[in-house]
Amino acid sequence: MIYLWIFIGSGLGGMLRYLTSTTMQKLINPGIFPIGTFCVNMIGCLLIGFIAQLSEARAVFGPEMRIFLMVGILGGFTTFSSFGYETVQLIREGEFLLALGNACGQLILGLIMVYIGYVLARLI
Repeated sequence: MIYLWIFIGSGLGGMLRYLTSTTMQKLINPGIFPIGTFCVNMIGCLLIGFIAQLSEARAVFGPEMRIFLMVGILGGFTTFSSFGYETVQLIREGEFLLALGNACGQLILGLIMVYIGYVLARLI
């Protein structure tokens, strides 16, 4: 049954990823920098920290719901494979500073967002 929950969650997460990424790209920066993917990864990192804290410290989610949310939905939502591809594309196009900003920004801010998610969950 857990595989069914992961399957459903991944599909939902993938649809949410596409909608969020394309919307953010159009709203914030229709240019070359992959801001849509950047936003999706930051949101995903924030949510995984938040859900993990609620699950670990407060037992808000049981094991099946945690897998559905973290492996299924957030696994389908976050886009580090797209991140890698888009960063390489920036390098191939000679946009080295944008590639470096994308790579460093997603790594550093992603870690910060996971931490903030934990902190926010502690406040509830």
